[in-house]
Amino acid sequence: MTVAPPRTALDGGPYQSYVYAYPHKTAYRPLPERPALRDLWAGEPQDSLSLYLHVPFCEVRCGFCNLFTRVGAPDGLTGAYLDALERQAGAVRAALDGEARFATAAFGGGTPTFLTAAELERLCDIAERRMGADLRAVPLSVEASPATATADRLGVLADRGTTRLSLGVQSFVDAEARAAVRPQRRADVEDALGRVRDAAIPVLNIDLIYGIDGQTERTWRASLDAALAWRPEELYLYPLYVRPLTGLGRRATQEADPAWDEQRLRLYRAGRDHLLAHGYAQQSMRMFRRADAPPQGADDYACQTDGMIGLGCGARSYTSGLHYSFDYAVGMHQIRGIIDDFVARPAADFAHAETGRRVDGDEARRRHLLQSLLQAAGLEHAEYRARFGAAPADHFGDVLDRLADRGWLTDDGTALRLTPEGLAHSDAIGPALFSPAVRAAMTAYERR
Repeated sequence: MTVAPPRTALDGGPYQSYVYAYPHKTAYRPLPERPALRDLWAGEPQDSLSLYLHVPFCEVRCGFCNLFTRVGAPDGLTGAYLDALERQAGAVRAALDGEARFATAAFGGGTPTFLTAAELERLCDIAERRMGADLRAVPLSVEASPATATADRLGVLADRGTTRLSLGVQSFVDAEARAAVRPQRRADVEDALGRVRDAAIPVLNIDLIYGIDGQTERTWRASLDAALAWRPEELYLYPLYVRPLTGLGRRATQEADPAWDEQRLRLYRAGRDHLLAHGYAQQSMRMFRRADAPPQGADDYACQTDGMIGLGCGARSYTSGLHYSFDYAVGMHQIRGIIDDFVARPAADFAHAETGRRVDGDEARRRHLLQSLLQAAGLEHAEYRARFGAAPADHFGDVLDRLADRGWLTDDGTALRLTPEGLAHSDAIGPALFSPAVRAAMTAYERR
């Protein structure tokens, strides 16, 4: 009797989940022991840390967004948030070695440029004066929206050393922007792009989304060409996801839609081929970089490496043995409560980790596999063996064989790499590599 193999994410549709971090925050749980940060970071390499500052505010919330962010801010809230961020920075820096150094920095959200120019100055001061990061000496990436990419804000960011500005455009077609519940006009987007170029920030990234209701190959090509007219150093092409508790999610069924999957795959392939024909190199399923663009560190910020310091109520931090953060939610009421709790905390509260997930040997191997395999450069055998003392197939042979059987994975003896069709199915491959324990924790998570 032949027993069928258990079903995995590979057996579902191509759009299971975007794996931007592993384990996902829905697998985190309260840490009853509330370990001290000083103990967590003792013995960790601290000569090449990454710094991430999270700003949980947006002027609007797009219909597809399930990020940790709130719309608007009552008078005084952004200032109170920066006060708390400064208290947290002091507590975190005190927990690190005196010789700790930062190699990269990023401001995300939310929308960091929701802050005023003066508040952005203060955000940079927190990174530099409180944390000790030299923003003019390391790659600094900042996320922005067209409405908040004003000349004064961009001037601050350029002056403080920003090397990459990521603008969330999503579509240059006004009707598509409305369908995604992102109220904006193309003329305003074009004005914002002009201001970014005037600010002379070295790398401009433009985010676009495919799979929007009413989008066709013609309108998708129109958005791609409108973006290409600005010769962005980077382009990210995101498939539209409809998630629970989002604006679009409240209006949609949660059933699989093979026709929509096929539409997204068709648009992805058309977009990929169009960018390749215009001199862009594919770095991952989502990321495309112009051939002459200056490097910006790890491609796609894939799953992030160990040695990540996150500040802010929506940020993660990563040691080799523990990933930790604050509480997580998607619903507006819950997010507001978490932000209110964050801004009221005394400095001593920031000296401990309270929500997170331990990362053992198996999870560390899975994370490295995800970090590497979902990038076009692939997973080098020698690097994996040097780190884990075995070949990738020794730990993950079954799933790697299934990928190869589908024509999604190749092995040239030096590295494992996804084929073009494998990259197209990254959002099924990533979840298929999750451990059973992480999948169970994510399934048990109560959305709120």
